Amino acid sequence: MLFIVSWSINPDNRNKAIERFLKTGAVPPAGVQMLGRWHAVGGSSGFGVAEASDLVQIQKWVLEWNDIMKMDVQAALTDEQMAPLLAGTVGK
Repeated sequence: MLFIVSWSINPDNRNKAIERFLKTGAVPPAGVQMLGRWHAVGGSSGFGVAEASDLVQIQKWVLEWNDIMKMDVQAALTDEQMAPLLAGTVGK
């Protein structure tokens, strides 16, 4: 399954987040493959796209970071997965 993971960092936790990122590389746990990560210019937020077959590993990853930042996780579908569903809604 694909997941969109977005985060935002409170200014009070900025330095803690930077230090942890530099120390760990923000590598997700085993079982979660990071497909890409993007950081907002001029802000303390961003998002990543990850793949995992076990939701427990996604939650483990969130728990490694949500003491210093807000994280939101949404399951995601590709265009190829979504197109048949959309076609079904309009009877095509």
